[in-house]
Amino acid sequence: MLTDTIFEDDRWPQVGLDRLAETGAAAALSHLGLSPERYEIAVLGCDDARIAALNGDFRDKPQATNVLSWPSEDLAAEADGGAPFAPEPEDDDDAHHLGDIALAYETCAQEAADRGIPMEQHVTHLIVHGVLHLLGYDHMRDLDATLMERLEVEILGNLGLPDPYGVDGAPEGA
Repeated sequence: MLTDTIFEDDRWPQVGLDRLAETGAAAALSHLGLSPERYEIAVLGCDDARIAALNGDFRDKPQATNVLSWPSEDLAAEADGGAPFAPEPEDDDDAHHLGDIALAYETCAQEAADRGIPMEQHVTHLIVHGVLHLLGYDHMRDLDATLMERLEVEILGNLGLPDPYGVDGAPEGA
């Protein structure tokens, strides 16, 4: 399996986080021409308190957010709007660890409710968003944000999901 999902909050299994993580991550990698079988990603389903602590520890922002990601390597493009470097697995036998993603239940549920969309749809978007961060995509510079959002819309569209940026807002964390 591409994703290894860890549940720290008992509400996540009811949403199907493990299935959503696998589907969203595989769709993102496949869309970029990467074979999902060659990679692995750890996904943590936690609550707002845990993600606030993680956000404080790693980003000096001690408040809850929807998703955080920790790439195992820096693949970011140097030029604004450029494609990141491709991850290169070291060998054919072991899956290459791309990094870790964490999602906070309460924040994700509230955002989905506020936008009037199913939780599963929102979580799938956040997984795709987090995987793109693991692959070196970002939204800090304008052209990078445009590229990342276009890819998210394409990947989600391939999964039969609507444009998340046409529904009141974008992901906050990562």
